[in-house]
Amino acid sequence: MTRSLQAVAYCRPSVLESAAGGQRLGLETSRGATPSGVQDHPRFFSGFLTSPQVASAGLLAVADVAAARYYQPQLRASLDPVVTGNGDRLRFESFSGCCGVYARLDVLRSGLDGGEVGHGTTNVDVNNPLREALSRIGSADPLHLRVGPEEMAVTTLDGPVVEKKVPLPDRWLRGFAEAQVIAAGFDLRAELPAAEAVRFLRSLPRSGPRGAASGPRWVVPAGRALRPATRPVPGAVCLPGPERLAALQRVLRHATALRVYGPAVTGGTAATASAWEAVLPGMRLTLTLSPDASRGFSGEGGVLDALATDAAAEDAELIAVLLAWEPRVDVADLATASGLTQERVRAALVRLGTSGRVGYDTAEAAYFHRELPYDAERAERHNPRLRDARALVAAGAVALDGVLATVTAEDGHVHRVRDEAGVLSCSCLWWAKYRGGRGPCKHALAVRMVRWGTAAVEQGVARVDGGVR
Repeated sequence: MTRSLQAVAYCRPSVLESAAGGQRLGLETSRGATPSGVQDHPRFFSGFLTSPQVASAGLLAVADVAAARYYQPQLRASLDPVVTGNGDRLRFESFSGCCGVYARLDVLRSGLDGGEVGHGTTNVDVNNPLREALSRIGSADPLHLRVGPEEMAVTTLDGPVVEKKVPLPDRWLRGFAEAQVIAAGFDLRAELPAAEAVRFLRSLPRSGPRGAASGPRWVVPAGRALRPATRPVPGAVCLPGPERLAALQRVLRHATALRVYGPAVTGGTAATASAWEAVLPGMRLTLTLSPDASRGFSGEGGVLDALATDAAAEDAELIAVLLAWEPRVDVADLATASGLTQERVRAALVRLGTSGRVGYDTAEAAYFHRELPYDAERAERHNPRLRDARALVAAGAVALDGVLATVTAEDGHVHRVRDEAGVLSCSCLWWAKYRGGRGPCKHALAVRMVRWGTAAVEQGVARVDGGVR
């Protein structure tokens, strides 16, 4: 697994301090993207929180996920959450070190009192002393929140005084891209009232199974409750690794409802990802779980088709110009503004997601704009299947024959790929194991690249023959 050290620098540590009339929570920001370009320490908000105790618990939950490895809990992660200002809300996001849980706290306009919300994305410092202070916040005193440094204080500093160097695996970056593609296929499956949500979440195991892995768990909506099921049925939701919902315990007593999202399933559906949203006063906390505790989002393969085509890359460049840090990206509006079809706009958004430029909000069934403060394009460069597929194409290893194709692998093995109406299958072991459940194998992806390339050439010839140059 490719890893690097990510340097994250802050003017000072984030702190919670007492002040006249309440407490002040100062969250320090690192280098990040804004509408005016990259800034060392952008400022996104200064005002009060309408529910201080709830917001503190939600922020701690996001930090819990950033520090956790659910598959190998003995190895602690150390990743600072990401904060995005979208003009009308603040979003705090994190990924677990094992890449299997994505957490996001949306502090909505109704959760903020006074002050304008800026636009941009950066890291935010959540250190251990701050975590301890946040855990002691009560509900009686007002809490002033500042996201970003105080301008006068910054001007007196020669440079950053707090620097963290954290390991940043490429698969963690790819996880951000895959999570938004998967979540875009979710629908609301159940909504539990507060009392039932508490009962259900407190009934879940706090730790994973020991020894041999158990099969995936399923739950089925039953009125305003969830009941366990032994197998997938229409309307069911997969609950893979239920112990990974532990971060919701932070906000459980403040939740007014629990919403559950997942894809449509049938009797033969394999384990799937799912999203679990705690509805809170003025905010939402969402945890998205990968299909298995031992399976990170990075290998799901949902972005490979968008990465493989030059057309999606060109469309993404156009759509990127039209994004404006919107909290809700309207696909129809983008299609009208760009002149592209909605299908091409969605493919372009998937492509932009691979570099961290868009996320997906299941509660609003819409994409949103952000810019991850990392070299997120590494997620494309270091995707092994994509890299291997391009190598096969470059080596001339793909031979097309109607709906069939022959791919000669590096080791000399010959694989047969069938492409019928856009549905791929392959004779390799990867395909036999996953049956397309984790995206195309490198052989099928190489065939798709060659077919797209051939189609593009033929279309170009047709345009020239038709008198268009």
